[in-house]
Amino acid sequence: MALYQDVIMAGFGGQGVMLIGNLLAYAGMNAGLNVTYIPVYGPEMRGGTANCTVVVSDEDIGSPIIQRPRSLIVMNQPSLDKFQPRLEDGGVQVLNSSLVDVKQAEARVRTVAVPANEIADTLGNTKMANMVALGAYVRATGVVDLDIVKKSLTSVISAHYSHLIPKNADALQAGYDHAG
Repeated sequence: MALYQDVIMAGFGGQGVMLIGNLLAYAGMNAGLNVTYIPVYGPEMRGGTANCTVVVSDEDIGSPIIQRPRSLIVMNQPSLDKFQPRLEDGGVQVLNSSLVDVKQAEARVRTVAVPANEIADTLGNTKMANMVALGAYVRATGVVDLDIVKKSLTSVISAHYSHLIPKNADALQAGYDHAG
C-alpha cells in the first residue's frame, strides 16, 4: 500500500510551526520519501498567524496544495477555528491542549490532545512545545520513524545552536510518548 500523508501545521508566529514543518520535510527526505513543504506567514512574523503544509509520499506528489488535509497540528485556538472544518472526515488532528479548547474538537475526526506547553515546561523550555506536538503527530500517524525525525534535527537547527539538539530530541520523544 502506498504511503501518503499530508498535514497543515498552524499556530501563532513564534511558536515554531515553520521549524517543525521543515523538520518533517527533512525527515521525509531522509527516509527516502518525496516531500513538499510550503510555508505561509501572516502579516507579522512573531505573534501573527503562521501555517505550513507538508506532504510526504512514497509516490510522486501531484500538487503541494492541500484543500482537505488528512491531518492537522494545531498550536492555538484561532488555528483550530480556521483549519478543523477543512480536515478530512476520519482525519487526525494533534491539538496543543495548553492553548486549544479540546471540547471544540469535532467527533468526525480523531483528536490527540497534548498539553505541549506544559510538557515543554517540564523539559525546561516552553519554546519546545512545537517539538512535543510534532512527536505526538509522528506517533499518531506513523508518517516516518521518530529516530529519523530526531536525526534530521541537524538539518534544521544551525551549528551555532547544536547544543539544543538533545533537548529538542527529548521534546519529540515526550510528545511521542504522550500520544501513545
